[in-house]
Amino acid sequence: MKKLLISMVLACVASLAAAQTDYPNKPLKLVVPYAPGGSTDTLARTLATYLSTEIKQPVVVENKPGANTMIAATAVARAPADGYTLLLASNASMVLNPLIYKKLSYDPAKDLTLTNILAEAPLVLVTNTQTGIKNIADLKAYSKTHAGQLNYSSVGLGNPLQLATELIKSRLNVDATHIPFNGSAPALMALMANDTQLMLDVVSTSLQQIKSGKLVPIATTALARSEFLPDTPTIAESGFPGFKAASWFGVAVPSDTPAQVKARIKSAVDAVIQEPKFVAALNAQYLGRRTPQSQSELDAFLKEDSAMWRKVIADNQIALDQ
Repeated sequence: MKKLLISMVLACVASLAAAQTDYPNKPLKLVVPYAPGGSTDTLARTLATYLSTEIKQPVVVENKPGANTMIAATAVARAPADGYTLLLASNASMVLNPLIYKKLSYDPAKDLTLTNILAEAPLVLVTNTQTGIKNIADLKAYSKTHAGQLNYSSVGLGNPLQLATELIKSRLNVDATHIPFNGSAPALMALMANDTQLMLDVVSTSLQQIKSGKLVPIATTALARSEFLPDTPTIAESGFPGFKAASWFGVAVPSDTPAQVKARIKSAVDAVIQEPKFVAALNAQYLGRRTPQSQSELDAFLKEDSAMWRKVIADNQIALDQ
């Protein structure tokens, strides 16, 4: 009996090792936390196209929107840890959710491993044409002369853009009241109607209105100027050195995925990130490319990002129930 058990164990180990060696030998699934048709869905489908070519297996996109990315993240965290289920991860799913929700159906630190960061969505602080605000100095002056009358739009409480706006308020010492909306379209409509006076938005959503003169860009939030708004200064260069805030996207897998399989996924996605056609596709979506990073660099980045947002959330006493 003992010999039989040993033989069975050895057979299982050999089978697992063979499976890892053959990986991937069937289609992969990329779970997206947002509905079809949006900018994040477009990014996911672009990644799936290039990744399938790189690993020589189909990559199927599955949309699981809702609960501020938690539905999708939980599904991947609970999926078999075999490398065939990937998450289109973001700072919402990997950093912010465990900081703002009292109850969480997954723990990104324990249940998921971030293998790559693909891209950053450049952010721009915008106003309407009625405020007269042109830059950060104007914003600070307007805040003083319109005390209690400055409102900002967002796409919802706890959203990364809302939290980044709170970071801006804190660093610039600007008082503004949060007015949440169900989506970027009504939030922007309120801004253009001067029901609100500020909004932090992804460049891709606001750029058309900026170019048409309906919105005024005040500043961008990366350390360097956005290539899509080269004439708009950063907050960092507007008197607040070191200021940065970004919305980023990456790939994550269940934490128990075998190391060899994680390494294969990481190398494949890193190859995609460096593909010129993929970079061109990111530019067409107004997304900034991120260069490949080692696993230790990714882990350190997550710790740094978490520490920064933890302070913002604590200072503003932001906490949500599921």
